[in-house]
Amino acid sequence: MRPVVTGVATAGAAILAWGEWMNWRWSRALVGDGGGGAEGVVVLGYRNPQATANFVNRWRVRAGLRSVTADGAAGTRVIFSGGATTSNGAAEAQLMADYAKSVLGFDGAVILEEESRSTWENITNVIPLLEDVDRIKIVSQPAHALKARAYLRRQRPDLAERLVRADDYHLGEWLFAKPLLALYGLVTLRGLTADERKTSPGGV
Repeated sequence: MRPVVTGVATAGAAILAWGEWMNWRWSRALVGDGGGGAEGVVVLGYRNPQATANFVNRWRVRAGLRSVTADGAAGTRVIFSGGATTSNGAAEAQLMADYAKSVLGFDGAVILEEESRSTWENITNVIPLLEDVDRIKIVSQPAHALKARAYLRRQRPDLAERLVRADDYHLGEWLFAKPLLALYGLVTLRGLTADERKTSPGGV
């Protein structure tokens, strides 16, 4: 019995380690070292049919706010991006902004992008809001954020050169969900090229 238990525990640990590694790797792909003072932190919304920010969007807001660097805070704008899930509901961007301000007490510069209904549209619609920033951080679960960075690279390679790491990966955070997120990420990232998946030197 003991070897069976040991084998199960070893397999479980290996699965958790794999989930951590995949998310760690994705969080460091297509980013550089950055520079300059002005910073744009783009927080991508998740489908949210209810009247307040759901669990996923609340986490993304927290990850977005912790991605604001102390030395760049004065020149940082946080951009919440996401349209309404239902025809009579509030936009994801508005729900996230409300949570950031009323619950987390964030009083920095906030911009809402409330029209997007896909990741491609998220990037298309935030590009005009990023033209004058020096550093760009895209916040979501690591696989989704990588997909968005790849889309920025396809749409505006000049702006993609300003991409830097967001603080949306922490060791042990979402520990038991990370293997599932990794599996889902492998599916959603199938359209990316090998070059787009490559971990960037500046992301280490």
